[in-house]
Amino acid sequence: MSAEPLWCEEEGRVAAPGQLRAPWDPCASGERVIQRLLQAEERYLPSTLYVSLVQRDPRQRDQLAKWTLEVCCECGCEEAVFPLAVSLLDRFLSVSPSLPLSLWSLCAACILISSKLTESETVCADSLSACADCSFTPKDLWEMERVVLATLRWDVAAVTPQDFLPHFLSALGEKQARKTQAGVSLATLRRHSDTLVAMCVCDSDFLGTPPSVISAAALNAAIRGLGNRGPQPGHVTTVLSALCRTDMGVLQYYSDLIEGALRERLRNGQRERQREQKKEDKDGEMEDERASTPTDLREISF
Repeated sequence: MSAEPLWCEEEGRVAAPGQLRAPWDPCASGERVIQRLLQAEERYLPSTLYVSLVQRDPRQRDQLAKWTLEVCCECGCEEAVFPLAVSLLDRFLSVSPSLPLSLWSLCAACILISSKLTESETVCADSLSACADCSFTPKDLWEMERVVLATLRWDVAAVTPQDFLPHFLSALGEKQARKTQAGVSLATLRRHSDTLVAMCVCDSDFLGTPPSVISAAALNAAIRGLGNRGPQPGHVTTVLSALCRTDMGVLQYYSDLIEGALRERLRNGQRERQREQKKEDKDGEMEDERASTPTDLREISF
C-alpha cells in the first residue's frame, strides 16, 4: 500500500469562510487533565545542552523565533500554532547533529506541521514560501517536513503553554467562568495571557522552562497587570502554583521576569518609534532644504 495518501494535499485547497469550533467542555478539564499534561510536558523539553548553548548566544535562535511569529501572524494562524512550531524547532535543533541548509525552510516546516495539528484549515506551502521571499520551493518545504518528522520520530503533538491556559482559567473558580470578580471578561484575560506566552516563547531566557510554569506565570502577570479590575493576585498565585505543582516563590519569580521582559520590550519599541520619527523629520528637513536650493547659477549671489 502506498504511503502517499497519508500526506495532506496543500495544493488546490479553498479556505472556508469560517472555522467551526466545538464549545468548551467542562468535563474535559479539571485537575485530572492538568495532571496528565504535567506528566507529558517533560518529554517535550529541549535538551539541557541545547539550552545552555543557546543562552550563551541567543541571537540566532531569537531571530528564528521572531520570524516564525511574523509568519504565523501574516498567515493568520491561530494562537496555538506559534508555540508548537517553536517547540518543534527547538527539539529538532537539540537532537539534530547538523543544521539544515536553510533555517527558514526549517522554521516554515515546523509551522506547517504545527498548523496541520492545530488548525482545520492549514496554512499552504506556497504562502510559507512567499513569506521567505521564495528562498525555498514548496517541494523543498515538503522534503524538510519529512526530515523534521523523521528526526522527531513523528512525536510532534508536544505540550505547550497554550494547552494549560484554558484549564488554568477554568480552575480559577466557577464564579469566574464568565466574568472575573471585577467584571473583566475571561476573553480579555486570555488575550493578554496569549500575548505574554508568545513573548516568552520568543525569549531565550525562558528556554527550557516547563510550559506549565510559563502558562501560569503569564496568566499571573496578566492578572497583576489588570490591577484592581482583575481578581485578587495573591489568591490567583496560590491557586496557580498548586495547579502546576510548583513553589509560589518560583511562580512569583517567573511572573516578575515576564513583567520585566515586557517593560524592556515596551521601552525598546518606544525607542524604535522615536528613532523612526527623528529619521522622518530629518528626511523632511532635507527635502525642504533641497527644494529651496537654487538650481540656476544666476540665482546665486556671490
